[in-house]
Amino acid sequence: MKTLTICKFLLLFPCLSLTAQFSSNSKDYQKFQGFFNYYHDDKNDRIYLEVEDLEKDFLYVYSLSSGIGSNDIGLDRGQLGNEQVVFFEKAGNKLLLVQPNLRFRAITDNALESKAVEQAFARSVLYGFPIEEEINDTFIIDITDFLMRDAHGVAARLKNSGQGTYTLDKSRSAMAMDRTRAFPKNLEFDFTLTFKGEPKGRYISSVTPNPNLVTVAQHHSFIELPDDNYKKREFDPRSGSYPFSYYDYATPVEEPILKRFITRHRLEKKDPSAEVSEAVEPIIYYLDNGTPEPVRSALLEGGRWWNEAFEAIGFKNAFQLKMLPDNADPLDARYNVIQWVHRSTRGWSYGSSITDPRTGEIIKGHVSLGSLRIRQDFMIAQALMNRPYAQRDDNHQPMLELALARIRQLSAHEIGHTLGFTHNFAASTNNRASVMDYPHPNFEIRDGNIDFSNAYDTGIGEWDKVTVAYSYSHFQSGTNEKQALNAILDQAREDGLRFISDQDARPMGSAHILAHLWDNGEQAADELEEVLQIRKVAISNFSAENIPSYQPYTVLEDVFVPLYFFHRYQTEAATKVIGGMDYNYAVRGDRQGIWKMADKDLQESALQSILKTLDASEIAIPREKLPLFPPRAIGYNRSRESFRGKTGVSFDALSAAETAADMTLGFLLHPERASRLVHQKSLESKQLGLKEVMEKTVEETIFKEEKDSYLAEAQHIINYRVLFHIMNLAQHEDVHPQVNALAHEQLKSLRASLLKSRANGTAVEMVRRIDRFYSDPEEFKVIPSPKIPDGSPIGMDCFTPYQTHGD
Repeated sequence: MKTLTICKFLLLFPCLSLTAQFSSNSKDYQKFQGFFNYYHDDKNDRIYLEVEDLEKDFLYVYSLSSGIGSNDIGLDRGQLGNEQVVFFEKAGNKLLLVQPNLRFRAITDNALESKAVEQAFARSVLYGFPIEEEINDTFIIDITDFLMRDAHGVAARLKNSGQGTYTLDKSRSAMAMDRTRAFPKNLEFDFTLTFKGEPKGRYISSVTPNPNLVTVAQHHSFIELPDDNYKKREFDPRSGSYPFSYYDYATPVEEPILKRFITRHRLEKKDPSAEVSEAVEPIIYYLDNGTPEPVRSALLEGGRWWNEAFEAIGFKNAFQLKMLPDNADPLDARYNVIQWVHRSTRGWSYGSSITDPRTGEIIKGHVSLGSLRIRQDFMIAQALMNRPYAQRDDNHQPMLELALARIRQLSAHEIGHTLGFTHNFAASTNNRASVMDYPHPNFEIRDGNIDFSNAYDTGIGEWDKVTVAYSYSHFQSGTNEKQALNAILDQAREDGLRFISDQDARPMGSAHILAHLWDNGEQAADELEEVLQIRKVAISNFSAENIPSYQPYTVLEDVFVPLYFFHRYQTEAATKVIGGMDYNYAVRGDRQGIWKMADKDLQESALQSILKTLDASEIAIPREKLPLFPPRAIGYNRSRESFRGKTGVSFDALSAAETAADMTLGFLLHPERASRLVHQKSLESKQLGLKEVMEKTVEETIFKEEKDSYLAEAQHIINYRVLFHIMNLAQHEDVHPQVNALAHEQLKSLRASLLKSRANGTAVEMVRRIDRFYSDPEEFKVIPSPKIPDGSPIGMDCFTPYQTHGD
């Protein structure tokens, strides 16, 4: 018996010792009271959390409070991670942090039915915490190691982007108390994390003082979940809102099991019966107080445009934009924030949100705006303006005003994402009906000069009012909400408004004839003609006086880049008409058109315009402008924003034409477009088909003759790109076999014609390359042209690291 008592005592002793250790030392710890109470052991740099309520849901969010500064790596200051509903659960001598599976539910009063679904699908235990002490049903746990970990996946992102293999070095990591705070409804923890590794990529080496040691700051938020008074609103694909969804296994068999709702902020009227009322809690956004002027004022002005839409649905001053208080943390869950983010290269801006995973309610909107984009917009204006520095080297204001006009629109656009709205890429065809489109500067030619006065819009559009009305309208008691929402969308249709979003507007394979990025005008081909004319005028005007005095001519070359490729986005838009479709997100009974092929005349007109971008006399840099571009000056090396070439130090004008042509052909002879052309020809024999497109392209390029020797060589280099892209269709595996057959037919016909002519060495070389292709067609790869300088974002690929929506 004595031996048994001693054993029991020894088993109990570690717990008694640990408890005694915390109790005896906690008087020396700093205590913070808030959503959870916690203690900071400054001596050992530990955090102890008090947990009172087990199995009570709260929201856990991780983010980056300081980033790496590379758009290519994609780890930005202020970048949000995934939000997760979690709760603490006791298991033996531990508290487990559990993430329930909210994707699969049973919304029912039958508790056993709900339990059956809960047990059918896996949940996730995020962490196990040994219990340090238990006093009156309050548990003390050490959460330091949970917070000092790579929750955001920094090491994985560095590895996946080819920058090297890194691991967290805890000896060089610590808690950042200046950004660790407790509030009644949220806790904010911040940790400095250092990653040790062997750098391999150039991106990480370009943005860190020591690429072997990469230090960032990671933020953790514990947030009280909203109450149950939020009312979900049904998602409609015509609404312009983002969908939020889950599976409800308690749904009757005759109804869809997948439930779709929209994401939105909670907005309620103080006086629900009033036609116009203030909000119970207005939606307030705060601008990063590190944003400089004049950008600050432009962002505030553009963001405030949204209040007009809320006023139109009966809310007074419901949307507000203010400056972030100096002592506030941008990652504090209580603030909707517009953050000014710096990177080493320009990149995408994006709007992201923290939402309640149970309901889709937006808790925090967080916009990240890349600071370098305004400089790109400035340079676009600088390139297109006629001799802006002819009289004064400080004549920056005209370009600055144009860049700020774009920044106002960008502010409204990204805030729109965090209000719950997706892109509308059909808006540019209807008088710029939405800030949720990507706007190309709308220049015009007046009296032979380029007019910049209407480059960017100056407010939200009519479509934006529709999306706000659908998402945020308050309906009087007794109103049939579904009917009221349908009435909003029916009225939008009657007003001629169109909505088409990302999946149908992105480059290359997309097919909608109205939904394009960075385009203007009702008809893409007509606008391409206008853009080419603007480009021609601007190039004609371009001179050394497009840069201030005593800047190297190398700078002039870089300013010329966005002007030379000024037609790139409208070319992309016009090519989508070829084999294109006009369709809507139609639902039964809404009287919208469902889908139809683009008219033949429209397609042929687009093809004619597109082929101008493969004409050397149209696209090549004029011979008289080439003296402006000498070999690059020391200290001004080429970058990803520069022209690429094959002539070493000298400027390669032929490669510029080759790159531009390859861009067009990559769109025009895209494999998916080729298959669509075969499909549309099968449905309507008189429609434009792939054979006609290839024949017309060959006729207007390979068999085109230029008398000027420079233009002739530029045309020859364009012609080789045509040949390579037809070869690509001939051997491509992911096309209809008819595409392969038609491309082979075109190659054989072309070879026969070239053999007859043998007019020059180019014809002989093309025959040789066709013969080599047929000797082993499966080994053929499109020979790459010099890489086109970065385009998007023009001043922006929607980089979406987590739940973000970019511009």
